[in-house]
Parts: sequence; structure tokens; C-alpha cells
Amino acid sequence: MGLQPKKSSTPGPAAWFTGDVRLDTIVEADAHSAFNVAAVSFSPGARTAWHSHEGGQTLYVLEGKGLVQSRGEEIVEVAPGDVHVTADGEVHWHGATRDHSMRHLSITRGAATWGEHVSDDDYARQP
Repeated sequence: MGLQPKKSSTPGPAAWFTGDVRLDTIVEADAHSAFNVAAVSFSPGARTAWHSHEGGQTLYVLEGKGLVQSRGEEIVEVAPGDVHVTADGEVHWHGATRDHSMRHLSITRGAATWGEHVSDDDYARQP
């Protein structure tokens, strides 16, 4: 058992995100844990690119209003306390609404596969 010091926030890589996104790594997978846990903060209008996760992804919304969409499905609005589970290999994106910031915990196992950015036209179809 050991206390780990808080790591500095890092900007979300432009290849993975549109807009201003900050990543706070909480847990990185290693010999003791298969899980990655991060707090991710999205400014209004910021979002991920299309992506999938080996082992799936669970999002727990902490603050603000957000959006989640799986490929071929409708955009879903999420709010604090909501939990969204994406299955292993399911292609999806998530981020803040155009008028609100959003912060969530991301819990994953395995690697992410990143695709193209969500177009402004597709993003504009939010509820």
C-alpha cells in the first residue's frame, strides 16, 4: 500500500480531442491493476474523437452537462451522477455540450483505438 502524489493535469492530445480538454491521471494500469482511471475535463464544445476501448469504458459524470454517442445511435445527454457504459470495441465519442463544461471519471481496461474527429455537423445534432 502506498500513497501516490497527485500528478499534474495535462492537455488532451489534439489527435484525440477537439477543443480544450484536461486529463488528470488517477490510476495507470500496471502489474497491480488492469484498470486506467482518469478525471477528464471538457470545456464547452470540447469532445473526444471517435474511439473504442479494448475491455470497454465506464464514464461517471462528476460535473456539468455532457454528450455520449455510439456509432449509428442517437446522442445521449448525461449529467452529474450518470454512469455510461460502453462495451468492448464499441466505437463512440463523448464530451461537453456546446453551452456547458463537463467533467467525468473514465474507467478503462486495455488500450484505446482512436479514429477520426467528430465533425462539427455531427456534433451540432445534439439534443
